[in-house]
Amino acid sequence: MPPAAARALVLAAVFICAACGLVYELELVALASYLVGDSITQASVVLSVMVFAMGCGSLLAKRLRSRAAAGFAAVETVLALIGGLSVMALYACFAWYGQARLAMVGCAFAIGLLIGAEVPLLMTLVQRIRRQDAGGAVADLFAADYVGALVGGLAFPFLLLPHTGQLTGALATGAVNAVAGGAIVLWLFRADLSIRARGRLLVANVCVLAVLAGAAAAAGPFERAARRAVYGGQVRVAERTAVQEIVLTGDTGTGDRGDRGEAAGLRLFLDGRLRVCGADAASYHRALAGPAMTAGPRGRVLILGGGDGLALREVLRYPGVRSVTVVEVDPALVRLARTDPGLAGLNGHAFRDRRVRVATGDLFEWLRGRAGGRRPPRDGGPGGAPYDVIVADLPEPGTGVSASAKLYSEEFYGLAARSLAEGGRLAVPAGRTPHTLWTLDATLAAVGLRTVPYEAGGADTAESPGSPGSPGSPGSAESPESPEGAELAGGAQGAESGEGGESAGGADGADSAGGGDSAGGEGGCRAPAGRPRSAPAPWTLLLSGLPGNPLPSLPAPDVPRPARPHAPSTLLHPRL
Repeated sequence: MPPAAARALVLAAVFICAACGLVYELELVALASYLVGDSITQASVVLSVMVFAMGCGSLLAKRLRSRAAAGFAAVETVLALIGGLSVMALYACFAWYGQARLAMVGCAFAIGLLIGAEVPLLMTLVQRIRRQDAGGAVADLFAADYVGALVGGLAFPFLLLPHTGQLTGALATGAVNAVAGGAIVLWLFRADLSIRARGRLLVANVCVLAVLAGAAAAAGPFERAARRAVYGGQVRVAERTAVQEIVLTGDTGTGDRGDRGEAAGLRLFLDGRLRVCGADAASYHRALAGPAMTAGPRGRVLILGGGDGLALREVLRYPGVRSVTVVEVDPALVRLARTDPGLAGLNGHAFRDRRVRVATGDLFEWLRGRAGGRRPPRDGGPGGAPYDVIVADLPEPGTGVSASAKLYSEEFYGLAARSLAEGGRLAVPAGRTPHTLWTLDATLAAVGLRTVPYEAGGADTAESPGSPGSPGSPGSAESPESPEGAELAGGAQGAESGEGGESAGGADGADSAGGGDSAGGEGGCRAPAGRPRSAPAPWTLLLSGLPGNPLPSLPAPDVPRPARPHAPSTLLHPRL
């Protein structure tokens, strides 16, 4: 083969290996963020371990330069096997052993070690085809490497993840890696190998491809078994959307009114975090929405998040509500809340109400578009008028869900404040720790809002909201049992408020949805595997309004104010 063609084939192998290597890296970052939580921390750990391991691999490759072809073939065979099976191994550790941190670090180190060994060996092979000055050879090699990394980096989010998922995508990447590495050695450098070495290489690659193919064939049963280990045996819905993984477990209920006795065992998990815990979920959402709904006018209401419909159900119970806009990042969650018998029964079929409008998209961008006059009336309600009540049904702050940090920023609440009418109120979850409560209090104060902190266990609503009618009739509100006040009783704290898609990761092992098992409901709220099982601290909430707006007196949480005021959370300096 002419040297130019052979050199081009080696650079093509560099391109493919670089693309596969970056896919492995991104697979580890994405899965670690989902399983362990805190995407910033997990990305930092994975990337730093891999880069360190790459340096170690480069040093170790010096010993293989005398047998560069055989060494490169061995490296690619092992890399294809470990990288291809890494996602399955990590998820198995999480599902059956409850944690995946050590396995994540081990996989990152092993993959980085092998990737680091590639470049010195490929440099030796390139020079063996045609001698070239070191600067030119390095330039050609790294050009192919960087372009391959670009392709791999774009292929992961836009091709592999949406169309194959993480598990099958990693297996397919391993197969491509094995074929590329074996083919280039057996074709171009077969003279460097003995007949026995060639046979061993061929058998090794065939075995790796057979293992990856077998794992791909078993991917479906494996995912179902692992899901049962994580969520229990009653998984009814498991869907990976463009935003998140949605898992629905438990019973469905049978009635059409959505009474609290129905679907008591229903659990909704978003990216592994408990969001809805049976009928007990109504208690949390009543605590969140009740004081804001009873403290003044409530004709126009905006719900940020709340795609499960539970906050919407509570809002529609109050008379005088003329229109409600729900903004949710994941349209699949809204579809599930409309169509699933259990979840729709739990939210009282609230999305059937003619007063309800649903907009889908990023919450921050939606508010910014509305504030800038770019939001169409069909997304934001008639005429883009301000709202009397805004209910922020968001993930718990301060739990390591990095993507949700902007939803607790000064910029986000500045946009929300601009959407409030005169006398309007904003209700926000403030988490379970003094840090999250007082940091969020300072953040709201920084945009000019007055705040009243209260605890979810004792915020009684000022009036009974029930009124005749059904959610499906115009101008009416659902009237199930009159609420007993917006109370989150002792163990019923497993209900999670959450804006689904902003969550790319987890709470560093914390169950941001409900803090683990709860005593409420039938048998309590079961946290998935690997999540803490201790009793959660009480929820704290914040009711806020523009200066001059009268706000009700609410039971103060048993959380002393700090001697030194907290700094607000911003986009450039997130503190939540």
